[in-house]
Amino acid sequence: MKGDILLPNINLDSRLSCVAGFVRNGSRVADIGTDHAYIPVYLLLNGVSPSAVAADLREMPLKNAKKTIEQFSLSDSIDTVISNGLDSIERDSCEDIVIAGMGGILITEILSRTEWVFDARYRLILQPMSHHEDVRSFLFENGFEIKGEKCCLDSKHCYCVTAAEYTGIKNEHSPAEIYTGKLDKSTDEASRIFLANQLRRLEKRFNALKNSGGESDETQRLGVIIEDFKRITEGLL
Repeated sequence: MKGDILLPNINLDSRLSCVAGFVRNGSRVADIGTDHAYIPVYLLLNGVSPSAVAADLREMPLKNAKKTIEQFSLSDSIDTVISNGLDSIERDSCEDIVIAGMGGILITEILSRTEWVFDARYRLILQPMSHHEDVRSFLFENGFEIKGEKCCLDSKHCYCVTAAEYTGIKNEHSPAEIYTGKLDKSTDEASRIFLANQLRRLEKRFNALKNSGGESDETQRLGVIIEDFKRITEGLL
């Protein structure tokens, strides 16, 4: 696949490559919902991370992770843990936390119940499969600063990755910024596709509500968001 990162016997697709690219050099990483542990193995093989924790809720994905880890003789450097989100992760085992491939609402639930991530030493690297606006809203409202965002295209799907760090300062934002975020809106094709998809979602919901019940508080709210969205992305979509 074009854009993939190839290593001996391992292949990060475009989505996972985009996620891995936000891990800070020298940081230990916790990969939540690790599945085959491709991200931790890639990071260690490339000298980005000295150690990692590969965590999953279910035993079968963790068995897959252990096979990958053993294949590259990394069992001494990557621990595997059965964990519901971050519930069983030791706070001193990592600096960068990857939560990828889950719904945005689930990601916010995981973070909400993990008090120790509200600390400036950690970086959150989040890739929701849906409801990215819920993730951004959580970050803005709970004192996290978005350090960077990037979109990628993979198998005709468009994904967005957000990196954030805790500052303790609540971020003020316009109505549409939970949808637009801090993407490169001028030159990045994937970002433009992602934003266009977001706008279509909003307009589809707005039109459905208006056709079914006319004006309401929700249609007015969506109308304000759509107007602000178009202002932010003027000339791009």
